[in-house]
Amino acid sequence: MLVALIARRQGYMDAAARIKQSRESVRDEARIRDVLAKVRSEAERQGLSLAIAEPVWRQMMERCIAYEFEVWDALRRDADQA
Repeated sequence: MLVALIARRQGYMDAAARIKQSRESVRDEARIRDVLAKVRSEAERQGLSLAIAEPVWRQMMERCIAYEFEVWDALRRDADQA
């Protein structure tokens, strides 16, 4: 189930990379803080240790941001070469 959800999330990252006009908009610190607050709240509600939830989400967000940068750059590079 987790793999399927992450694959679905990757589709959203691909779409976001196409939509976002500037590379700077890929990394949104306010959004990161908001997501982490929601993760902490939901982890507590679900009984998931914050020692697991927060570092896992931080790493996942960092990898997702790195992936989105790669896709954003590739899309613009391909467009420039066309």
